[in-house]
Amino acid sequence: MNIKKMSTIYFITGVTITMISGCFSSKIYPQSDRDKTTKNNHIFPNKEKKPSISSVTGLQEKLLETSSKGKVVSATLYTSDPQCQKLIPKKVVISAEKPINAAIARIIRQQNSKDFSLSGYRTSMNNGTLTIDLRVAPKSKRQIISLSSCEQFALFSSLRKTLINNNWNIKKVDFKQLGQEIIL
Repeated sequence: MNIKKMSTIYFITGVTITMISGCFSSKIYPQSDRDKTTKNNHIFPNKEKKPSISSVTGLQEKLLETSSKGKVVSATLYTSDPQCQKLIPKKVVISAEKPINAAIARIIRQQNSKDFSLSGYRTSMNNGTLTIDLRVAPKSKRQIISLSSCEQFALFSSLRKTLINNNWNIKKVDFKQLGQEIIL
C-alpha cells in the first residue's frame, strides 16, 4: 500500500474512534437530562445502563477537574450489600449546587428496577429533619408497599445514612408518598 492510502486509513480510523468516544462519553451521565428539577420537585428519566468502570473513572476524573471551579463536591453515598445486611460507603463526586438533591437522585436511580421505579420526589427541611416525599412512576408495576424488606433496606436505609452522615446538618430523615407517611 502506498503512503497516501495508509495515511487516509489512519486518518479515517482516528476520526471514527474520536467520534465514537465523544458520543459515548456524552451519554454516560449527561447532567442536563439527569437532573431536571423545578424547585424541590424532581423528575428522573428511565434507568440507563451502567457505564463501564473505565468510563466511570474517566468521568470522575473530569468531574474532579471541574471541582476546582466549584461545580462539584465529594460526598459519601451508602448503598446496600447484595445480602441487605450492611451499608457500604462509597466516595463520589456530586453537584455542588444542590448536593442533597444530587445524592438523593443518585441513590433513587440505583434502586429503580424493571418492575419498580420512582419518577421523582419532593424535599422539605424543618429543624434538622429532612422529609422526602416520593413519587412512584405511573407505569411502575409495583408500589412502595410491595417492596421486600431487602429492597426497603436498600432504598430507605441508603438514603437515611447518606443524608445524615454527610455534613448537611440533617439529623433525621422521614419518608412520605404523596403526602402520606411511609411507616417502615
